[in-house]
This record gives sequence, C-alpha cells and structure tokens, in this order.
Amino acid sequence: MLDLSRLRALHAVSVHGSVAGAAAALGFTPSAVSQQIAKLERETRTTLLERRGRGVALTDEARHLAATAQELLGIVERAETTLEERRGQPSGLLRVAAFASAARGLLPGVLAELADRYPALEVRLTEVDPHLSVDLVTRGVTDLAVAHDWDIAPLPVPDGVEQAVIGDDLCDLLVPAAHPFAARAVVRRADLVGERWICQPPGRVCHDWLVRTLRAVGSEPDVAHVAEENHTLVALVAAGLGIAVVPRLGSGPLPPGVVAAPLRPAPSRRLHALWRAGAARRPAITAAVRALREHGATTSGGPGECP
Repeated sequence: MLDLSRLRALHAVSVHGSVAGAAAALGFTPSAVSQQIAKLERETRTTLLERRGRGVALTDEARHLAATAQELLGIVERAETTLEERRGQPSGLLRVAAFASAARGLLPGVLAELADRYPALEVRLTEVDPHLSVDLVTRGVTDLAVAHDWDIAPLPVPDGVEQAVIGDDLCDLLVPAAHPFAARAVVRRADLVGERWICQPPGRVCHDWLVRTLRAVGSEPDVAHVAEENHTLVALVAAGLGIAVVPRLGSGPLPPGVVAAPLRPAPSRRLHALWRAGAARRPAITAAVRALREHGATTSGGPGECP
C-alpha cells in the first residue's frame, strides 16, 4: 500500500521542480524529502527521479503518480474539512503562503492571533513569489495564500479557487528630504517627468506602473538603480540617489532623510486571500480569512508606518 506522506513528498517535488523547493514547502529538510522519495521508489519498484545536471526531473511514471497523488490529497482534504467542521473549532495544519512584504508586515500579527485563540491549530507560513501563489493553492501545496494585484494587472483566479479581498495597500512616493517634492502640498503624476528613479526590475508590477504612468504623460522613466527589496529602495532614496514608489505594507518606518511626498492620485494594490473551494467550509480557513481582513484593514496606516 502506498504511503500518503511519500506521495505528498512526490507531489511537492512535481509542483516546485526540486527537492529543495519541496522541502521548503513541506517544512522538512531536503534529505528527509529525498528519503521519502527513495522509499516510494522501493515500494513501487519504479524510478521516479532522474538526475539532470545539479537538479532532478520526474520520470513519466512519476508524473502519472504525482497526478494521482493530487487527487488523493484532495480526497484527504475533504475528509479533514468534514471532521474539523464537525468539531466546530479550527484545528490541524494550515499551510499559508504569502508574498514578501505581506509575510513581513501583515502575517506576524495574524499568526500570533491565531496561535493565541486556537491552540489546536498549527499554522505554517512560507514566503513565495506572488505570481506562484495561485498555482500553489490550485495544486493543493498550500491551503491559503495571500496575494496582490493592481488595476493594471488583475489577479487571475481559476475555477475551483475562491478569494476574499483583505484590504488595499497604498504606495508612497519616497523622496530625499532635500528634494523639492518634499515641501509640496500635492504632487501630480505629470510632475514625475524628468526625475531619476529607483525601481524594481522590469516585469515587476511597480516597474510596469512607473513605465505606464510616465508614458501616459509622454515620457520614459530614467531608472538609475534597480533593486528587488523595498528596504533597499528606501535605503537608496535615503542616500539621495533618486526617488521611488514603494508599497507601504512591510516597508517599515522611514529613515531620516526620506519623506513620503503627497502623490495624487496615489497608486495602490489590492490584497487577496485565496483558498480551494473544497476547503471553504473548513473552520481554519474561515478563522484565518477573518483575521487577515481585520489586520488588513489597518495595514495602510500613515506614510512609512508598519502596523
């Protein structure tokens, strides 16, 4: 008889594309995941993983078995949901995935509240790229995801996945204290032409917003510096190297020498919670979404504040 935990390990490898990625998602060590796969290979008398350079690839047999594992995990999830629903209290394991700034600025308070109110519930958080979160929910790798979208890039939600709006995350126009914008009562988008910018890489929504905004007023952005992390963007602004648009969630208090200029209209992104429709009745999902909404309502705060 096939062991469900070993099937779960194989399924995680198929979703994340590596043993290390599967281990991070499951909360195990890569060695433990490799041992589970090796035992499954002995049980099935089938080669499931093949070496490809420094990584691994699933064999055809492994891909078929991983698809079956996904179906079995769905059945188990429905059974667990029924049992938890009958108990009437959130319990068991709840796997949550969130993008970086939400993991830093929103989730700590939510996780602390859930741990205090529901001792029978174990919540495990994984930080993921926001573009991956919907797929992780769909595949059953995570139970609940926190994602975001912008008006220029709506979040695609496939059939079988439900969502709820958590709140809106405003973005600040950050400038050095000596910059003329720092003393302005209002900064309009047309005023942004000709500025030196510090921005996230092309393909990220903040970068796309900047390009579209300036092109709408007949200009191209002069991007002087590119950085992934919001804290790096803020540090570069503090050094007087340019200006930046930075989401407020998780950015932390502004350092000396940085001012949030009053850009109008201010850009914002919408935060969403996502979960599989089959788990919608699960009390743990209901409790977590409620907590996310309550904490999400306070995430905007004042410029540069981190609730």
